[in-house]
Amino acid sequence: MKNLNFLGLSNNRFSYLDKPARDQLETVFKNNKNLSIDISGNPLKCTCDTKDFIQWMGNTKIIFNNLHFYSCRLSTDKKQNLNNPNRLYEVLQKECVSYTSLVVGLISLVGLFVSILTFGLVYRHRWRIRYMYYMVKIRYFETKQKTHERKIYRYDAFVSYESNDRSFVHGQFLRKLEKDAGLKLCIHQRDFLPGRDIAENITSAIHDSRKIVVIMSPNYLDSYWCMFEYNMARVESIYSRNKENILFLVFLQQMSPRSLPLLVLELVQSQSYIEYPNDEYGDTVFWEKLKEVLT
Repeated sequence: MKNLNFLGLSNNRFSYLDKPARDQLETVFKNNKNLSIDISGNPLKCTCDTKDFIQWMGNTKIIFNNLHFYSCRLSTDKKQNLNNPNRLYEVLQKECVSYTSLVVGLISLVGLFVSILTFGLVYRHRWRIRYMYYMVKIRYFETKQKTHERKIYRYDAFVSYESNDRSFVHGQFLRKLEKDAGLKLCIHQRDFLPGRDIAENITSAIHDSRKIVVIMSPNYLDSYWCMFEYNMARVESIYSRNKENILFLVFLQQMSPRSLPLLVLELVQSQSYIEYPNDEYGDTVFWEKLKEVLT
């Protein structure tokens, strides 16, 4: 190879010379400055994939015999003369940069669209996802404890309330419904398992209760955990109770419909609520209706 003066590669089937072949020719050229090659008659390609080969043709000192007969096919399948490789490389470089930018841009747009779509779906179903997550953990825990084969609900109702309404719940509510009516209620300050994650306690209590009673007040709407309980109860009714309405609202004071979130307002419009009265007759009717709802 050191004494090689001419390499005839014309009329073959290769579309370009790869880097190992080019490096080998450059090594031979170092020992023989008169080296010439002929690659005419080959189906050469001038594309982004072969632009390094075109650049090499323009930069190498190796002599190309019959260069004026050389031609190549562009990516558009158009035939291009190769008598000026450097000029052709500049054109390819610009086209390939634009093409690469277009591909990167399209990939970025698709990625952004998928991200937005995923975020939208996750946000839309966020309460269902949370519910499913905690239910999986709860059922795993119940399986280990061998208590998962319950045929009846553990509680008649789970009472969801904000801490400022604690005196009403622990006073009149428990006395009227547990002591007088014999119902079994779940109260988080009394019945939640110590040491267990609060979200798991909430989800488990809702799942174990036949009804969910919400003591509604302005403070309730401002509480993260209260609204967590409310939304978990909604998801429970949709996905575990065949869309049975298990939520019942108790308004301790009058609240403007404008102050209520849409999800709460929907329940009010379905008449699944009662207002706490200010008179003795209304008080009797109030507790009787609650008993009727929970039994």
